[in-house]
Amino acid sequence: MHLPSTPSASRHTLVVSLLLSAVTGLLSTATLAQTDTVDKSAQGEALSPEASPPKKGPYLSDWYNQDLTLIGSKDISFGPQPADDIYLEYEYFGRKGPFELYGYIDIPKIFNIGNSHDKGVWDHGSPVFMEHEPRISIDYLAGRSLAIGPFKEWYVAFDWIYDHGSNSANRANTLYSGLGTDIDTHSRVNLSANFYGRYQWENYGASNEYSWDGYRAQLKYIVPIDKFSNGASLTYIGFTNFDFGSDLHKDNPARTANATVATNVLLYSFTHLRFTLVGRYFHNGGNWQDGSELNFGDGDFRARSNGWGYYAGIGYQF
Repeated sequence: MHLPSTPSASRHTLVVSLLLSAVTGLLSTATLAQTDTVDKSAQGEALSPEASPPKKGPYLSDWYNQDLTLIGSKDISFGPQPADDIYLEYEYFGRKGPFELYGYIDIPKIFNIGNSHDKGVWDHGSPVFMEHEPRISIDYLAGRSLAIGPFKEWYVAFDWIYDHGSNSANRANTLYSGLGTDIDTHSRVNLSANFYGRYQWENYGASNEYSWDGYRAQLKYIVPIDKFSNGASLTYIGFTNFDFGSDLHKDNPARTANATVATNVLLYSFTHLRFTLVGRYFHNGGNWQDGSELNFGDGDFRARSNGWGYYAGIGYQF
């Protein structure tokens, strides 16, 4: 759910005090000492991946859900240097006929607040970072159920991630495509899975540009926790991305073939107002090897691509 110049990714940050006050509520790319540049894109990490339409009511549409959210992020490790940021996000989701839609568009570092590794719209970083995850129901197009056991509906699934960057060397453009399904859990848990192959166009100058490079297995789960007398609801949203099979490590020992990001969201929402708290765990974030010694032109440092990052946001749904 975003970069010497280090391209700016979308998902960055804020000081803890500002996070908590806002709560009410990815990144930077520097040129490697060798030939690769730092890949810090959010790579498909949205904060609230609901894909079910809202109830009819006081919205602009009875199926197309939208919200604007101000997000502060801390220690987001989609690259070897964790980034902090405050950014603005437009998010949408809904289901219409065979089309299940989800996506977001971010304006990184909207208030020019972030750490030294964070670049955004006002300081020669990325002016926009976006991700779109449409799925098309195969069952709907076939006109009949193709359910097999607990796999109750099948989809052609896509995930397109684009970081505009300040120039082509600071830009990322990734397409995941494959097969998706919804899984019947016989409980309140809403579970879905996608399996993708990855085609990489620009990638901040990394060695896998303009090639098929690796795969992604994705699991999403939504658990309604409670509804309250004040009209609010509390929902847990989780999703895990496991990327594997990349060739990045073959040209640079600081890169890895695999990367995992596990996201845990608490969403407290009214009819329009939404408050979000997120804890996200990174392992080899951005396919960077934790502890590798690197130098992007400002001195040696050790990569930090494992560990927890945090978000807090306040938004309005319409």
